[in-house]
Amino acid sequence: MLKMSAGKWQYMEQLSTKDGFIEALAIDQRGALKKMITALGEEPTSQHITDFKKLVSEELTQYASSILLDPEYGLPAADARDKEAGLLLAYEKTGYDATTPGRLPDILKEWSVLRLQEKKADAMKFLLYYDVDEDAKINHEKHVFVERLGSECAGQDIPFYLEVVAYDAKIADATSKEYAKVKPHKVIEMMKEFTKPQYKVDVLKVEVPVNMNFVEGYGDDVVYTKAEAAAYFKEQSQATDLPFIFLSAGVSAKLFQETLLFAKEAGSTFNGVLCGRATWKNGVEPFIKEGEAAARKWLQTEGRANIEELNAVVDKTATPWFSKVEKA
Repeated sequence: MLKMSAGKWQYMEQLSTKDGFIEALAIDQRGALKKMITALGEEPTSQHITDFKKLVSEELTQYASSILLDPEYGLPAADARDKEAGLLLAYEKTGYDATTPGRLPDILKEWSVLRLQEKKADAMKFLLYYDVDEDAKINHEKHVFVERLGSECAGQDIPFYLEVVAYDAKIADATSKEYAKVKPHKVIEMMKEFTKPQYKVDVLKVEVPVNMNFVEGYGDDVVYTKAEAAAYFKEQSQATDLPFIFLSAGVSAKLFQETLLFAKEAGSTFNGVLCGRATWKNGVEPFIKEGEAAARKWLQTEGRANIEELNAVVDKTATPWFSKVEKA
């Protein structure tokens, strides 16, 4: 069993429920949130982003074990969160440079793990795009980069949540049937890599290993039978001995809940969720078109229902994180 320092352990308790489930709300989106606002015919401003994040935090953190925010727009939301909710802060710049091969990562250069910790962060989160089959030089650069992040977190005795999103450098559309065929390999091998001890990762935030829209019974076009999909969930779980949590990847709240039930039945020992858009994305439209009061009402009703329904599913399907680690 893995060992965790007493300091990191205390932070992890703050980020999870008393039963050891991570039921976290993610709203560290920056570029994606701007695109949602643009799609509604409005030019997004910094104030839009800051105010919406704060609204979400005020209304929904009382139902979440913790919230993930960014230090660029999210600090007012961090201050507005429920006093029982833990705080994760993102360390990466939003997006990546599409003109350079490899989707290379970059940090927010005006921040450090120490400075995030001084803003009362209970963990640092970093997003890495990774293709296990990409050029070895590109992946070596990513490996070294993550090693530095892990060491920086270890130096401050704060948990390191690594969010890894798989891709294929030769397939542009990650929602395509072509990519669905290779996704299990990409996700599972990526998890094996970043489980290695040199990265000092405490929690992996990952995608499910299949595109559920191509699973028998879930979509019209089938890439995987239910049995094949279940086997991939089991293989993913066995690929790491670290605590790991699922991201919602922008799917509907209903499909994400169904996915967690499927994962549990398949034998996955995931430890919770860091769910973003599936919880709050439909609140952006009333916020932009009708204003704060309408958005607040949506969050208090539909937004709350989304997160409480998800929590109920997590409580039935997740495994406590402390079943995988012990206090050093």
